[in-house]
Amino acid sequence: MGAGAGDQSGAHPPDGGWGWVVLLSCFMVTGFSYAFPKAISVYSKELMRDFGVGNSDTARISSIMLAMIYGSGPVSSIMVNKFGCRPVMLIGGVLAAGGMVAASFTTNIIQLYVTASVITGLGLALNFQPSLIMIGHYFDRRRPLANGLAAAGSPVFLSVLSPLGQVLVDHYGWRGAFLIIGGLLLNCCTCGAVMRPLERRRRGDQGAGGEPNTQQSRETQPSKLSDRETKKQREQPQKKKLLDFSVLRDKGLVIYIIAKFIVVLGLFVPTILLVNYAKDLGVPDRDAAFLLSIIGFVDIFARPTCGIVAGLRWVRPRNAFFFSLALVFNGLTNVCSAWCTDYRGLVVYCVFFGLSYGMVGALQFEVLMGIVGPDSFSSALGLVLLIESVAVLIGAPLAGRLVDAYKNYELVFYLVGGQLIAAGVFLSVASYCCLWRTKAKDTATVGDKDAEADPPLTDGNCNIDWAKHEENHCHAVTWKEGGME
Repeated sequence: MGAGAGDQSGAHPPDGGWGWVVLLSCFMVTGFSYAFPKAISVYSKELMRDFGVGNSDTARISSIMLAMIYGSGPVSSIMVNKFGCRPVMLIGGVLAAGGMVAASFTTNIIQLYVTASVITGLGLALNFQPSLIMIGHYFDRRRPLANGLAAAGSPVFLSVLSPLGQVLVDHYGWRGAFLIIGGLLLNCCTCGAVMRPLERRRRGDQGAGGEPNTQQSRETQPSKLSDRETKKQREQPQKKKLLDFSVLRDKGLVIYIIAKFIVVLGLFVPTILLVNYAKDLGVPDRDAAFLLSIIGFVDIFARPTCGIVAGLRWVRPRNAFFFSLALVFNGLTNVCSAWCTDYRGLVVYCVFFGLSYGMVGALQFEVLMGIVGPDSFSSALGLVLLIESVAVLIGAPLAGRLVDAYKNYELVFYLVGGQLIAAGVFLSVASYCCLWRTKAKDTATVGDKDAEADPPLTDGNCNIDWAKHEENHCHAVTWKEGGME
């Protein structure tokens, strides 16, 4: 058996070193997982013509793929906890590539759903979640920045895959394009190969400066009892739950799940429908595909910048409210985009959408890690993605059906914008009422009891109990800096 995710809980995050290679791999995996389901909309017109289907049918290709990426979360969590991140990612890379290769030989839309959407989506899911888990193990102090840089893979790949897809379609048709994309997805196997698990270090094995604590090893001679305890400790990680449902007892996680469900209903709809919307307005095909590149280009700078801001000392405890602000900003952008009726207006919309979308992408998993911590992140992420998959499966096809029924894209943008604004308001209000106020009251009560119960810092001989004073001081500082985390 490979080392599971839980095996690394005892290792200290290096915040660098090999972690930068892990971060680069996560950057690529995130790019394929998030950008490709949107960039596949470039092939919609050709698929509609060859298979004789409508907007809702082609939109379902992206929605099913995203639903597989989200809905396979618990499966990915179980496999990661049992076998480790590296083997799971290698299997995922083969599935993702094989699905697109098989899709190039399909003869109807149902076969395309099975190959491009289900098989490729499952393969991307088995790459996406383990890569995020490894980020949590390799980074702690620099985690907001690492998440921001990893999330930047989505806009970078979107800005490349969208025009690349149009070029491939023009030269090789959509079947040849799918075959080439399948070869590119094999790079996910390379990303999985570098996901080296951290080595666990037992406390007391090292002294100051990282040198082995030889004095302690001489003083503590092994005994039969300690041998039994060591054996139990080694066997303990194997008994870890493959999927821990107890994380759902966390109020913060429940609030996050409800907000994200509302968000995912409409978050991906604009990027899926944007190219077809532009083409219906009379925009040339290549110019329409270039709109996604504009979003990706702005998003490239938005995500790392947002990650840096989220890591600031006074912002990090309030990242849930920062995330709420990003959701409201994105919702307002979509509402205003309904007034764009020419190519210039669509370019302006893409700039602001890329900025707000990048903020959402950089913060969503950082907020989740802050709520549950790295040790519970695998199970929490799997359950969150499972619930969100329902919203993903509903959102894009429903939007496509509205467009087919009313021939009105503006209605869809209004609806999507309203959903994101509502989610942002709910997250901020619920976080403040259910978490911040409750935590402030509990801390105030504990502080009063500690003040009454603590013995005086000096005795009759004026000897100060510095150990007790230092412990109380560190406890107070930890709460002030920790915030919601």
